[in-house]
Amino acid sequence: MPRWRAVVLDLDDTLYPEAAYVRSGFRAVAGRAERTLGIPAPEGERELVSLFEAGVRGDTFDRWLAARGLGGEEAVADLVGTYRGHAPHIDPFPEAERLLAQLRADGVAIGLLSDGDPAVQGAKLDALGLRDAFDAIVVTGELGAGAGKPSPRGFEALLHRLGDIAPGEAVYVSDNPAKDFLGARRAGMHSLRVRRPGGIYAELEPETPEHAPDAEVGGLDEVAAALAALHSSA
Repeated sequence: MPRWRAVVLDLDDTLYPEAAYVRSGFRAVAGRAERTLGIPAPEGERELVSLFEAGVRGDTFDRWLAARGLGGEEAVADLVGTYRGHAPHIDPFPEAERLLAQLRADGVAIGLLSDGDPAVQGAKLDALGLRDAFDAIVVTGELGAGAGKPSPRGFEALLHRLGDIAPGEAVYVSDNPAKDFLGARRAGMHSLRVRRPGGIYAELEPETPEHAPDAEVGGLDEVAAALAALHSSA
């Protein structure tokens, strides 16, 4: 494919199914709740998954414990710590390693940019076995408050770590139109959306034209061709 100098990828729901991490975390939380609160682990896991499938986000453990007549800040904090600190059981999408190998063979600098806590995202990378596939990694939590997407700070930090690559010579591959492509645009980068059927953000449309990607594909196996086409039109 015509060469971009750098291709930067998102992590969650781009390189692996984020729902798998959520389920892995719920399994760990259910085990912890069985030991500390007496809730049978299989039952607890089913209830947590049901809340997730119903669209509950952010206060899942509060709601779960409240529905059982339990709760309290200390109990919730303990479960949140278990979720964030567990060793995840996750696998990359089958096409992820092929794409990364192709980018490497093409001589493109490969970066990873993800929001979140560096320890949590690092545990995911280690579980996926993908850490060594990247020339530079930035998790915006390491940059301080306000650095998360759509701030351009994470993009700028990553391009600097890749060797001060010009933003116009780099493209961001991600999945969430609420923040990902606006952030790339603010940093001066191009962007490509992976809208995988069944993905967490697959049904979410860009709020404004500024939130929209430059191009869109249905899976990682289509990324290389899309990058070539995007490069030709840039």
